[in-house]
Amino acid sequence: MPDIIQLLPDNIANQIAAGEVIQRPSSAVKELLENAVDANATEIKLIINDAGKALIQVIDNGKGMSETDARMAFERHATSKIKNIDDLFHIRTMGFRGEALASIAAVAQVELKTKKAEDETGTFIEIENSAVIKQEPIAYANGTSIAMKNLFFNVPARRNFLKSNAAEMRHIIDEFIRVALSFPDIFFSLTSNGQEVFHLERATLKQRVVQVLGTNNNSKLVSVQEDTDYLNIYGFVGKPETAKRTRGDQYFFVNNRFIKSAYLNHAVMSAFQQMIPADSFPLYVLFIDMDPSQLDINVHPTKQEIKFEDEKIVYAFVQAAVKHALAQFSITPTLDFDLDPSIQHLDAVSKPVTTENKNATTSSSLYKTFTQKNQAHFIEADNKSELKHWRTFYESPGEEKKIQGESDKVQDVINEQTPAFIDQRSSPLEIIEDQKLIQIHNTYIVATTNRGFILINQQSAHERILYERYIAAAHGKAIATQTSLFPVTLQLSTQDAVLLNDLMNDLNELGYLIEPFGKDSFVVQGTPADVLQGNEKRVLENMLEQFKYFSNDMKFSKREKLIRSLAWQHAIKPGTSLTEKEMKRLTDDLFACAQPNITPNSNPTYMEFKKDYLERLFGK
Repeated sequence: MPDIIQLLPDNIANQIAAGEVIQRPSSAVKELLENAVDANATEIKLIINDAGKALIQVIDNGKGMSETDARMAFERHATSKIKNIDDLFHIRTMGFRGEALASIAAVAQVELKTKKAEDETGTFIEIENSAVIKQEPIAYANGTSIAMKNLFFNVPARRNFLKSNAAEMRHIIDEFIRVALSFPDIFFSLTSNGQEVFHLERATLKQRVVQVLGTNNNSKLVSVQEDTDYLNIYGFVGKPETAKRTRGDQYFFVNNRFIKSAYLNHAVMSAFQQMIPADSFPLYVLFIDMDPSQLDINVHPTKQEIKFEDEKIVYAFVQAAVKHALAQFSITPTLDFDLDPSIQHLDAVSKPVTTENKNATTSSSLYKTFTQKNQAHFIEADNKSELKHWRTFYESPGEEKKIQGESDKVQDVINEQTPAFIDQRSSPLEIIEDQKLIQIHNTYIVATTNRGFILINQQSAHERILYERYIAAAHGKAIATQTSLFPVTLQLSTQDAVLLNDLMNDLNELGYLIEPFGKDSFVVQGTPADVLQGNEKRVLENMLEQFKYFSNDMKFSKREKLIRSLAWQHAIKPGTSLTEKEMKRLTDDLFACAQPNITPNSNPTYMEFKKDYLERLFGK
């Protein structure tokens, strides 16, 4: 039998290894930006074409490379940052494994231009499929430019698995923002298809946070700063009103490296406990500086998951730092320990305690129950105790068993016949037209039916109505648009602007008329005819947040997520008072739906209470 085990050729081995490091265009962006930071650059420019599929180029003014270093940089595990095993436990740089450039060269066509300040000429290298095609000296400015073209050109199966350009661009922006937040003292720019998306001048950390996350957050940031012997924590958290239903604006950095940590996120969430809704997430940009020997960053190919030597103490410090920051800026509730002046005039405060008062107090049974051992919950059993006869205040003699029996009977009825949505065996549900509709708590509508009555949740009902209307619009039944007399200008963060551009055509079909108006700005020229005008900005911002919230569910298409987001956002909210006419229209529209009994998320739109159920509740 011939031997069957053999070594893989270098180019195939590199392609396999590249799968761990370069998963999509944003992975390459991260590696190239971090290399530029490690080169001590003060200006870094990122150029993208076709969402990184056609071109990813990073230009920096860093220290550059010699001709030999430029060639060696593309070899696997070639690095300038690790010389012995001890260096692995004292890493301060962003990159250190020497895998990034080798992985990029295995799955893209790469062009490198670089020059050191002390050299007269620079170096040009062209690589394809891990093989050097060309290497020659060139005239070039100090620094490095590396361009990777046609990502996955030699691995078409992986290229086919890439998402749409808009989706891949959002991932690129995420990686760009993470590096830009880490190093506010570096100029960053991002240009996509010839249009500048980000232009971030060197700034303070707060200025950089505002540059990236939007100027509307400028007055909503709370500074966090705690220095200890073990670690230092600094950065910003948003005030409770900045909390959103998505995790988008949450950033943790350890030694300037972005990390993902559900454990530390829980520490921040616990600091915000009872200050924000349970399903909301606060904004935060937090940096932890600590001794590199206290953590291991070499536990994941993307280096975004790290291991702390003592994660419990880090958790405690993060939680305490955020709590302290919120309390310091008078955001958390505080207790007022100032004594009410009127209390000072009471006899118990103003007059001294006499021996007679003291003896009377210590001899009382109440005093004894709290001073004698194991007597804290002791209640006297003698006839002086009024607690003994508490039940007689509510019931007459002999009634106890009767009441208990009726209670059991009612419970049996409830268990047997709970309110139902629709019982197919009984007559079809019909609203009695001449009966008046009643609104309860500005949230529910009571409607009399031929079988009893129904309790409609106005928000859930309206959400179902809008959902089916938008579904019809998406299949060609256009929704009428009402043109705004005073068009609204919408200024978004760059991430949200990219998302809105991606959704623009679908929104137009659903009745919105939105046009780009400069960088990250849009003009809302029209809205769906049945949507109240005047709050277009808030509605669209909330819709984008809801869309991102639904984006966590992979089973929905982009259009389905958008339709669900709009239906949820436009639905009448609890607390809205409705006229009789409005309640009548809502009820009629609900029962004209193809599936009136549940929302798109399978929550009930109404509960039905039938006559026989109501009669049995009252023992009839």
